[in-house]
Amino acid sequence: MNAPAPNMKKGNLFILSAPSGAGKSTLCKAVLKQYNDILYSISHTTRKPRQDEQDGVDYYFITEDDFLEKINHGKCAEWAEVHGNYYGTSADFIDKQKASGCDILLDIDVQGARQILERYPDSITIFIMPPSLDALKQRMQSRGMDSEDVIGGRMANAEKEMTQRNQYRHVIVNDTLADAVTEILAVIGKYRK
Repeated sequence: MNAPAPNMKKGNLFILSAPSGAGKSTLCKAVLKQYNDILYSISHTTRKPRQDEQDGVDYYFITEDDFLEKINHGKCAEWAEVHGNYYGTSADFIDKQKASGCDILLDIDVQGARQILERYPDSITIFIMPPSLDALKQRMQSRGMDSEDVIGGRMANAEKEMTQRNQYRHVIVNDTLADAVTEILAVIGKYRK
């Protein structure tokens, strides 16, 4: 890995976390649209692609052996096993892009954010809060994608994740989408000067 030129600014690492249904994906898209030079980190996974997913766009789909090799060689900035599949973020990608001065956006859960902060303590962390648990449940139900049992599990998980919000530098309540977009763009903009 090449070291940046002495006067070259290192890139920022923005970590965005939120409970399922709080609007994290929508806010990520708004950030990437406004700041089209921010790179989005695509995770690696061992799970099989869903019908509409593409390798290198939605995830990098790799074998379990390849993933375990990445873990054993310290190539994952963060990783977790979820429902029998591995998910993780490439440390090589982050190191190379930060060193070249590029800003990176990560969309990861609270557990992953903790791992990233151990390796990259200067990361800018942003937690997206729903306006209330009731509003979050209504959002999940209005999607029509999950059973009540699945929604119940996601709600329990959301409550746990929300207790971790004070470990983030910035907390944005996504009550009105337009206001949340304005706020997240302002937060990211102040670090990019």
